[in-house]
Amino acid sequence: MRLSLLAIALATLVLGGVFHFQGFDDYSARSFATGTAVVLVSLIVDVVRSLSKGEVGLDLVALASMAGCLFIGEYLAGNVVALMLTGGQMLEDYARARARREMTALLARAPRSAQRYEAGGLREVPIEAIKPGDLLLVRPGETVPVDGLVSDGARAMIDESALTGESIPIAKVSGDPVMSGSVNEGGAFDLTATETAAGSTYAGIVRLVESAQGSKAPMSRLADRYALGFLAVTLALSAAAYWLGGEIRALAVLVVATPCPLILAVPVAIVSGMSRAAKRGVLVKNGGALEAMAQVRVLCLDKTGTLTSGDPMLVSVETAPGRDRDATLALAGALAQASSHVVSVAVAAAAREKALALPLPRDVDEHAGAGVTGHVDGLRLALGEKDFILDGRPVPLWADGVQAGRDEGGLLVFLAINGEAAAMLRFEDPRRPEAAASLEAARAAGVNRIVMITGDRPSVAARVAAGLPIDRIVAGVTPQGKVEAVAEESAHGTAMMVGDGVNDAPALAAAQVGVALGARGATASSEAADVVILVDSLARIPEGLRIAQRAFGLARQSVFVGLGLSLAGMVAALLGYLTPLTGALLQEAIDVAVILNALRALSGENSVERH
Repeated sequence: MRLSLLAIALATLVLGGVFHFQGFDDYSARSFATGTAVVLVSLIVDVVRSLSKGEVGLDLVALASMAGCLFIGEYLAGNVVALMLTGGQMLEDYARARARREMTALLARAPRSAQRYEAGGLREVPIEAIKPGDLLLVRPGETVPVDGLVSDGARAMIDESALTGESIPIAKVSGDPVMSGSVNEGGAFDLTATETAAGSTYAGIVRLVESAQGSKAPMSRLADRYALGFLAVTLALSAAAYWLGGEIRALAVLVVATPCPLILAVPVAIVSGMSRAAKRGVLVKNGGALEAMAQVRVLCLDKTGTLTSGDPMLVSVETAPGRDRDATLALAGALAQASSHVVSVAVAAAAREKALALPLPRDVDEHAGAGVTGHVDGLRLALGEKDFILDGRPVPLWADGVQAGRDEGGLLVFLAINGEAAAMLRFEDPRRPEAAASLEAARAAGVNRIVMITGDRPSVAARVAAGLPIDRIVAGVTPQGKVEAVAEESAHGTAMMVGDGVNDAPALAAAQVGVALGARGATASSEAADVVILVDSLARIPEGLRIAQRAFGLARQSVFVGLGLSLAGMVAALLGYLTPLTGALLQEAIDVAVILNALRALSGENSVERH
C-alpha cells in the first residue's frame, strides 16, 4: 500500500512537470491535484482510525496542509507534501527492516533436522523427533539442533555469537554443554542431547523473538505527546500569517510545519535500539520495555543464579578416620557421573579435575530430591543429603562441622560406603566473577540504588554481598516478599528486577522492568520478564541500559531538533520568506535528516547524555 502511494505521488509529480514544460498547465495542475488527493484520502482514513482510538497525532498537520493546498489551488506544493509523506513512510519501512536484521536472523537460522545415530548408521530426522539421550552428529558449519553435551572423547569449536554476541569461538571438550542455535566452527563432533527441541535454548529464544516482533508495545510516537501543543502553535502561526499576508502565506506555514517522517523517527530509533541490544545478547520484548530501561534508577537482583553462578562447587571433603580423601572422592565421583543432578555433576567434575579414575557404576537408582545409590567396584554406595544417608542415625563425630557449614552457607552432602557414613562434602555457590565490575558499570549507567532480594538466610546473603556496591539486602523472603520488596524500592525510581528462577517470576512481572538472566529463555522467569539476557553474564545488564539510553536519547533528539527546525521554518514562512513549495522542500530535508539521525541507534556508540 505504501509503495503504491509513493509510486502515485511520484508519477503524478513527474507527469505534471512534463505537462507544465509542454505548455499544458491545466493537465499539469490536474496531475498534481490527483497525486495530492489520492494520498490525502489515505491519510484521512489513518487519521480517523487514530481519532477513534483517542489518539491525536501530528498527522493532522499533514492532513491540513494537503487539504489547504487543494483548497487554494497550490497543487504542486500539495503533491510535494504527498511525496514527502509517502517517501517518509517508505524510509521508515526500510529503516525498520534494517533495524530488525539481527532479530530476524535468529528466526532464519532455526535448524529443521539433525543427524541421529541409529542402528545401521546415521539417519536424518526432524528435530522434533529428538529425545534426551539421543546421540547426534553435528557436522562442520551446522547449527546445533538441541541443547546437549559434547560426547566422551570428542572436542568441538563452537560459535555462540548469534546467541550471546561474543564473536570468538569457544572450545568445548567432553562433557561440556552446548547450546542449540550455536554453530559448529570446527570439525564434526558427537553430541548427546539433553533436551527436546521444544525445550532447548534456541526454541525459547525464537518464541521470544516472535513475541518481540509481534508486540504492539508503546513504540508510540514520542512526537505525538506534544501533538496538541504543536498543532495549536501551528494553527496560531498560520492564522497570524493569513492576517499578515493572506492565504498563500498561511498555507506556507502549514506546509513547513508538516513533520511527516519526523513522527516516524522515534519508532525507528526504538526498533534500532532493540536490534542493537539483540545483537549483544539482550532481547527486549517491546519498545515500552526499552523506554523503561532508559529510565532505570533502582537495580534489584536475586542472589542464587544471579549474583552467584547457580552451580554448586565442591570446596571441602571431610572423610571418616582411616579413609583416603582422593580415593573416597573417586568413589563419589564414579557414582555421581550417572546422575544429572547439579550436585552430582559438581562431584564428578571435582573428581575429574584431580584426574581421578572413575569406573562406571552399576545398578544406579536415583531418588528425586534425596540422593543416588549404586555399586562401584563391588562397593554399595549412596550419595545424598544427610537424612537420606544417615536415616535417623546421629551425625558421626568426625562430621561435627555440619552446623558450622550450614551457618557459612554451604550445602552438605554425605557419602555412605556399605551403609556407613564415609565422607561429608561441602559445596558453595560461588559469586559470579563479573559481579562487582557489572554493578559498578550499572552505577556508571545511571543506577542510583542496588538491592539484593533473596529467599536465602541473612548470613549467606551478607557473605555474597561482601565487597559489592549493594545498598540494601532483603533476605529470607518468599516470592510474595520479593514482590513487596520490589514495590517498595520502586518508590526510589524506575526499578529493574533481575532473576533467573521460577520463584523470581512474580517479582519480574511486578517490576517496571523484569530481566531474566540466562540463555534458556523457556522458564517461567523468561515468560514473565520484559527483557531476557541470552548470555549468562551480569555484564550485559549495564550494556543493555546504555543501549536503551542511547536509543531514547536519539529519539528525543530527533523530536526536539526536528520540531525546533520546523518551528523556525514556520516563523520564516510567517514573515513571507518561504513559499508553500520551498517550505515543503525544506521540511523534507529536515525530516530525512532526523530519520538518519535516529538510525544511529544501530551503532555501538554509547556516549549518550545521562538523564
